[in-house]
Amino acid sequence: MRQIIKVQGREPVELTAWKKANQGKRYQDLQAPIRQAIRRAAIKEQFGLCGYCCQRIDENNSNNEHVISQQSDKNQTLNFANIIASCNKKGRCNEARKSKEIPLTPLMPECEFELKFYLSGKLEGGTIRATEAINSLGLDNRAIREERKNLVDQLIFIEGSSPNELQLLGDELLKDLISTLDKPDDSGMLLAHSPALINIIRGFLKKS
Repeated sequence: MRQIIKVQGREPVELTAWKKANQGKRYQDLQAPIRQAIRRAAIKEQFGLCGYCCQRIDENNSNNEHVISQQSDKNQTLNFANIIASCNKKGRCNEARKSKEIPLTPLMPECEFELKFYLSGKLEGGTIRATEAINSLGLDNRAIREERKNLVDQLIFIEGSSPNELQLLGDELLKDLISTLDKPDDSGMLLAHSPALINIIRGFLKKS
């Protein structure tokens, strides 16, 4: 996960206008164009990454996801601060979670530190709630682990190092690598799974 920062005033104007004209209604009453506007805005503030697994998403392969489920709090269904964009891959993220509540979410800054990624693509929780979130969201099944490993390897090679050589880079170079990976491209998008590699690099820095 990568922390998603919800800034006041970023709610799509289409949603704001609809809520004013339809007081008392809920998310299930929204028409498709409004839902798409919400998804478009969420993808933009997430720099093109799924809010849970951090693969690249667009409006066609993602869904609007309520961090606090619609079943748990009906008053939060139209709150843009409670909505993120999630991939729709089977067996992970929104599809795996369904309506279960998750104790560690991408709206929490701790999500970047309570999860531990490995070069093998494996993901572990550093806390009980992180482990529960991983299991509920299917973030460490075999398919996503392999996908993460392949993309992490590619990102490392882009920076001119092999996985085994990454540990040999000095602290300053590792910090520069984090800055590079955490910078959106000209279209405002981050590289897929770059948060996983940043997490790995931070682990190397702690050891040095």
